[in-house]
Amino acid sequence: MVNDEQLEKVRNAPGFFAALDQSGGSTPSALAEYGVARERYHSDDEMFDLVHAMRTRVMTSQAFDGTRILAAILFEQTMERTVAGSPTASYLWERKNVVPFLKVDKGLAAEQDGVQLMKPIDTLDELLERASGHRIFGTKMRSVIKDASETGISAIVEQQFGYAGRIRAAGLVPILEPEVSITSPHKEQAETLLRDALHKRVEALPSDAILMLKLTIPTEPGLYGDLASDPRVLRVVALSGGYSRDEACALLAHDPTLIASFSRALLEGLTDGQTDEQFNARLESSIEQIYQASVVKQS
Repeated sequence: MVNDEQLEKVRNAPGFFAALDQSGGSTPSALAEYGVARERYHSDDEMFDLVHAMRTRVMTSQAFDGTRILAAILFEQTMERTVAGSPTASYLWERKNVVPFLKVDKGLAAEQDGVQLMKPIDTLDELLERASGHRIFGTKMRSVIKDASETGISAIVEQQFGYAGRIRAAGLVPILEPEVSITSPHKEQAETLLRDALHKRVEALPSDAILMLKLTIPTEPGLYGDLASDPRVLRVVALSGGYSRDEACALLAHDPTLIASFSRALLEGLTDGQTDEQFNARLESSIEQIYQASVVKQS
C-alpha cells in the first residue's frame, strides 16, 4: 500500500533524489573515488562494511535531509542494515523525512541490438516482500541503450514495463531507468526512439497506474515533457550518466521537466580522510548545487 504522505512529497515537493545504490560491481570504484584503496579490504564483507560506513556518513550528515532531498535509492544490503540504530529505510523517513526506494535489478546482460537488457530478476517477488516489510516506497531498475536501435530499445522498454507491472501489483512504485549512454554515437536519435516507445507503453496503462522514469538528460531540453505531464508518471528524474557534477547540473538547469537523481555526481569530492567539518561542508555544497539545478530552471 503506497504511503500517501510519501506519494505527495515525491509528486509535488521541490528537491531531488540521492542515489546511494552502488552494487557489488560498482562498489570498488565508488570506494576508490572516496579515497578507500583496494588494499584496505580483503573480502566482499569488508568491502560492503566500508561502503555502508560511507553511506552512513552521508545519510547522518546535517546537510542530508528532506528539505532538499526527496528520496534516497538504496542497495539491497543497505536496506538490510541499520543507520544510527534504526533500519535504514526507517531512519531515512522517520529521522530525515526522505522517502526510501530500493534498487532491484541484478545488473546488465551482454550487449545485443545496441542495448544491454537487465539480467533476469529471479528473486523479485521475495525481494519485494522484504522491501514491503521495510516500508520501502518504490524500486529502481536500470538498463542501458548504447545506440539508436529500434529493436533494442523496444526490447528494453518491454522488459522494464514487464517488471514494473509486477512491482506495482506488490504495492510499490517502480522507477524505470532505460539509460541512454552519453557516449552513444546517435544519442539524440536514441532518445527520440526511447521517448516514443515509453509514451506508447504509458498510454496503454490503466488510469490509476503510477510509475516513475529515470532518464539520461536529453540532448533536446524538454524532450520528455509530455511524459512528465502524464498523471500516471509520478516524476521524471535524471541520472548524471558519467558527466561531472558541474556538467550534469548545467544541463539539468536547462530542462524544465527533470529533477536530479544523482549518484556519483552527488558524492564527487567526498573522501574518507576529510574531517567531519570538511565532509559536511563539501556535501552541503554538492546538495545545494544539485537542488538549485533541479528547482531553478534557466531558459
